[in-house]
Amino acid sequence: MNVNRFGKAMKRWMAGALVTMAAFCSISAYAAQPLTIGYSDWPGWVAWQVAIDKGWFKDAGVDVKFQWFDYSASMDAFAAGKIDAVFMTNGDVLVTGAGGGRSKMILITDYSNGNDMIIAKPGIKTLTDLKGKKVSVEVGLVEHLLLRNGMKKAGMKADDIEIVGAKTNEMPQMLASNDISAIGAWEPIAGQARKAVPGAKAIYTSADEPGLIYDVLAVNPASVKDRRDDWQKVVKMWNKVVAYIENPETQADAVKIMAARSGVSPAEYLPLLKGTKLLTLEEGKKVYVKAEGYRSIYGSTEIANTFNWYNKAYGLSQNVPSYIDPSFTNAN
Repeated sequence: MNVNRFGKAMKRWMAGALVTMAAFCSISAYAAQPLTIGYSDWPGWVAWQVAIDKGWFKDAGVDVKFQWFDYSASMDAFAAGKIDAVFMTNGDVLVTGAGGGRSKMILITDYSNGNDMIIAKPGIKTLTDLKGKKVSVEVGLVEHLLLRNGMKKAGMKADDIEIVGAKTNEMPQMLASNDISAIGAWEPIAGQARKAVPGAKAIYTSADEPGLIYDVLAVNPASVKDRRDDWQKVVKMWNKVVAYIENPETQADAVKIMAARSGVSPAEYLPLLKGTKLLTLEEGKKVYVKAEGYRSIYGSTEIANTFNWYNKAYGLSQNVPSYIDPSFTNAN
């Protein structure tokens, strides 16, 4: 045998084997990586703390790492590719997607039923009382949408008030400032704003617009495709979380866990559950049905899309159905 040819052949075989092994190790390493999810201070998302503290993800055979953020920061981290998924409102999913952070809404956790609100200083009782005044919201995001919808229903024009932009976590300070008459925020930040200004109260809430604001788990499309089985386990876990929170025998423990994550007492946190309508997977299936109006994630998100585009949150109207994936919920 030609030893030189044999040596070359062996080198080629070994090189090929090393490439194959490297590729296999790369795939294995990727599969071994935990799913990374950004969450922030909203009851429908803090609810996941129950599953985290109870070790349910390990029991389900899925490795998940939750990362705590201020809301806007969680969206930024997702858009930058630092995390696989993030909890957002359905309208804010479009804002992030239009900026390049595309996602699929694979789970609807809840809809806001009073916890999103416009809070005004003492003496201001209705939205129309805000004419000629300054109102602070996080421009282009969910409270801005709530405010504009309320103004429209009250017969007000966009220029009846002056919008002052600020981050949602800054709203307690904004309401306490001299020139701001009202702010938009959600619980528990809304409660912090009311404490900052004694006598301040909500004059318009998401209970007046049920279905305007859905809260969802938005996942990077590549991760949806590559880690489908793992994401299915996460979605399936949601029913267990909801049951633990709503069961009278376990609710106190659930509220204790959620309150600790938010940094408030259980007594302060319990009322917040009333303003958030948690949706089981069966209830979510009904929301995933294509229809117009607030009862459907499609209809609600189209309304948000119109608002976002009109208010220049992005330049091009978004293809709403391309963001919605009901298959994970429907599989349960």
